[in-house]
Amino acid sequence: MASYMGVIVCLLVVSTLLHSAAADTYVVLDNLGWTIPSGNGAYSTWATNKDFEIGDVLVFNFRTGQHDVAEVTKANYDSCNSASPLFIQSTGPANVTLGTSGEHYYICTFGTHCQNGQKLAIVVESSSDSPPPSNTPPAPSQPSGPSPPRGSTTPSGPSPPNSASSVTVGGFISALLSTVIVFLF
Repeated sequence: MASYMGVIVCLLVVSTLLHSAAADTYVVLDNLGWTIPSGNGAYSTWATNKDFEIGDVLVFNFRTGQHDVAEVTKANYDSCNSASPLFIQSTGPANVTLGTSGEHYYICTFGTHCQNGQKLAIVVESSSDSPPPSNTPPAPSQPSGPSPPRGSTTPSGPSPPNSASSVTVGGFISALLSTVIVFLF
């Protein structure tokens, strides 16, 4: 009886660990990246069937010097006003960790890119195991510095991280659980 109870407790612990390690990484507009879309509504269509949660990461793939990403208020999103962003990152690719629940608005501040549709609005849900939201906006993963001249082209940075880390954690925990079960029986 004690060995069965041990297995049940072990399964509960592993289940909890897997759930908390399951933050997702979303590459904005997938293979097209963070760019001026060919049609209106491309970003809203992309975000429609996604369930964003606190801890998830948005990857904005763009070439440094050709685009940037800024989080702005709804009013500034609607009017494509980049005067006072909540944060801005001009180095691509930009990884943005979603730190608070609610509506989040992102635009490109280069020229008329936002007016031409390069903007994204998402809703972030709070997950049951998330820490309480902070009052500060999420910090960009890389420091934003002065933007290079807009006419220059720089090769894009390293490839963005994928969600394989959560698969690796899951594989490790599964192997650990298997070992524990073998020793219990």
